[in-house]
Amino acid sequence: MTLRVAVVGSGPAGSSAAETLVKAGIETYLFERKLDNAKPCGGAIPLCMVSEFDLPAEIIDRRVRKMKMISPSNVEVDIHIEKEDEYIGMCRREVLDGFLRDRAASLGANLINGTVYKLDIPTNDRDPYTLHYSDHSEGDIQGTAKTLKVDLVIGADGANSRIAKAIDAGDYNYAIAFQERIRLPEHLMAYYEDLAEMYVGDDVSPDFYAWVFPKHDHVAVGTGTMKPNQARIKQLQAGIRARAAKRLEGGEIIKVEAHPIPEHPRPRRVRGRVALVGDAAGTVTKSSGEGIYFAAKSARMCAETIVETSNNGATIPTEADLKLYLKRWDKKYGMTYKVLDILQRVFYRSDATREAFVEMCADMDVQKLTFDSYLYKTVVPANPLVQMKITAKTIGSLLRGNALAP
Repeated sequence: MTLRVAVVGSGPAGSSAAETLVKAGIETYLFERKLDNAKPCGGAIPLCMVSEFDLPAEIIDRRVRKMKMISPSNVEVDIHIEKEDEYIGMCRREVLDGFLRDRAASLGANLINGTVYKLDIPTNDRDPYTLHYSDHSEGDIQGTAKTLKVDLVIGADGANSRIAKAIDAGDYNYAIAFQERIRLPEHLMAYYEDLAEMYVGDDVSPDFYAWVFPKHDHVAVGTGTMKPNQARIKQLQAGIRARAAKRLEGGEIIKVEAHPIPEHPRPRRVRGRVALVGDAAGTVTKSSGEGIYFAAKSARMCAETIVETSNNGATIPTEADLKLYLKRWDKKYGMTYKVLDILQRVFYRSDATREAFVEMCADMDVQKLTFDSYLYKTVVPANPLVQMKITAKTIGSLLRGNALAP
């Protein structure tokens, strides 16, 4: 028998998992509730994702090489990527997701336009899992009730994952992101040709940041905050609109979006022969709130582990086999998550520390370390002298920030 795998959700995580599995000859079913879905998202991807996931140039709207960090008191720090061939990619999720999904399907994944609403879990480690889903392939919103039996399930169905609920994966902390897509007059859009902005301050987010990210013919303007402050989200969005008002003058809102962002891994990311990846697993980083690359990477690593431990689909992996993916993931990226968690705790706790954060961003060594880590997804070690300088700069900025605080 050939191993049968169901991948629920066809965002960057699900599609990347499905692609890896079908390339190994494994029978793969890829479920997507809404094929034209445009997930609310800032849409920034690091340079390493373009090459690692073989993304074509046409799906990248903008190549951002300049960042503007704006403090609570509106002090602006300009950050530039020095190397000409380096950039941060800005994408629309409907374009990126559609490309990855279609590629997986063209390689042999069985794409099912359906909503999975129940997962029957077997009582032993041999019997199949049964997915109950509504098939929307005829265009019916209600869909036709169907079932599918598989040996293994990958939950890539986002922050509100039904697969996670089915295996009692546990809850996690989450943030709320709110975003408006705003089409600007041509002369204002030119300002954002290769520039993105990040605003910090209690008026735009008490525990995160707000952004203006350029897309194909509009800018994405949004903010995020942790669950306890979600009632303030529209007030915070008004805050970023006010802070960026001069640059958004005459703009037309073409879409309003909101979505949850996981802020911590789920307690159980693998259970039985079910593995969670991407937002369903909680792979979004603290501080930066980045999720696209880590979603796709976690899913690919999970699928590679399945291919390896199943001998290219000849045998059925066990729970212990699937947990190997988690060990590898935590070993490779655990330090990245810890560093970004510390940064958020230190610098996002008050307007004084946010002023210190923006002041630090003016330092060229800090900029290089930050961009190298972001673009290539590693915690890049600095030489000892540079590290000592950055540490001293951090302490000095924090002291000055608190001294200047009202």
